[in-house]
Amino acid sequence: MAVQTTGTTMTTRKTGTMTVRAGVRRGWATALAVAASVTAIVPAVAQAQTTGSIFQGFQPQQQAQPQERAGHPLMQPEAIAQAQANFPNCIAAMQPLAQAKGVSPAVYNQIVAGLQPDMKIMDYMDSQPEFSRTMGSYVDMLVSEKRIAKGREMLAQYKSIFDRVEQAYGVDRYAIAAIWGIESSYGSPGGMGSRPVLQSTATLACIGRRQDYFRDEFVATVQIIAKGDVPADHLKGSWAGAFGPTQFMPTSFQRFAVDFDGDGHRNVVDSIPDVIASTANNLKLDGWKFRETWGYEVVLPQNFDYRYVDRSKRYTMAQWASLGIKRPSGMAFPRPGDTAFLLLPAGAKGPAFLMLPNFSAILKYNPADAYALAIGHLGDRLRGGGPFAQSWPKEERALSRAERIEMQTRLLQMGYDIGNPDGILGTKSRTAVQNFQSRAGMVPDGYPNLEVLARMRQ
Repeated sequence: MAVQTTGTTMTTRKTGTMTVRAGVRRGWATALAVAASVTAIVPAVAQAQTTGSIFQGFQPQQQAQPQERAGHPLMQPEAIAQAQANFPNCIAAMQPLAQAKGVSPAVYNQIVAGLQPDMKIMDYMDSQPEFSRTMGSYVDMLVSEKRIAKGREMLAQYKSIFDRVEQAYGVDRYAIAAIWGIESSYGSPGGMGSRPVLQSTATLACIGRRQDYFRDEFVATVQIIAKGDVPADHLKGSWAGAFGPTQFMPTSFQRFAVDFDGDGHRNVVDSIPDVIASTANNLKLDGWKFRETWGYEVVLPQNFDYRYVDRSKRYTMAQWASLGIKRPSGMAFPRPGDTAFLLLPAGAKGPAFLMLPNFSAILKYNPADAYALAIGHLGDRLRGGGPFAQSWPKEERALSRAERIEMQTRLLQMGYDIGNPDGILGTKSRTAVQNFQSRAGMVPDGYPNLEVLARMRQ
């Protein structure tokens, strides 16, 4: 990406490299597998946004495995072929939806003229890639020295814009810069995706198992093109429709994008002011609290009661301190009345964190703990902070999808309510693991690793 030195616009050079996106507000299929593989707790799929760079270098399989594609009737070969043949009728049937959003029939027909589905998306949509990285390795990969150095350059280059945005929206500039860096490596070539968003959202709105969701994304894309906010030939992104340096899904664009440079368009692809301000507006509306941090790395006392590792158990910092929890530096918590929950993303053998409301705001941007933790930590490093004081476990590997499903199946057989064994270790699965650990005489940190699985197999 070539960035003009005026600080007002940027021009993006597209490449043919496809970067996998995650989340649903900003793409979605890969987020589930990744979040599960790093043992992140993932909320409802329909509320996610995406992350781009977290998945760079981890492409989906070329084709979905038969047992995966067989899981939904709309992903059967016959259903896909029928939907592909019906694609023109499907596009025509969505014209009234666009008209209800202010797009005239003539403009709609002009925008969709010659539109064809991108059938390769079906393979990306229903693939189940395997990842070998643990939570710690993801965070270390994302919060790299190269990304820190580049982020500081961008903060300096666009200081005047960050100053004005921070004043207007009350969102920390370092959090915005961290999202920019992790979503697209600060808009680097290939970091934002190269597929036409109109074609991607049209394909997913008419073919496959998420048509209801992507119908809204397609109509929102048509609105963007009709209004001219982003030139149609610049509206390129992931296979799931996320676009721009901070990866907006079309409906997220409609909710959060702002015209900060005053040119009459909300251009989150070509205008640096619009990118920064729109990302700030997103975080603000998701609950970001100005001049407050996302959380603290903490050290647990010996013989700590791990039953406190529960997101529903939120206490003030003073109450956590009374349980013997301290910061590695020994410094006091600056706001003892703040309420937080305790998170052990790598179990009792890894670092511990007390998470504040701003962490939850980041999770609304993308609902994976690995992502939110990386954003918070990168923001701190951009500010001048140091690495985490505690190290991540080095000897472990992430559970494979087959192993995660096996663990869930065994938990079901033991009588725990974990929902459907889908390989996504969410809140119910984590709680069940914690209860199993207690029964088995293990440290009940709720961390689903190979040691827990081995005990279940005994």
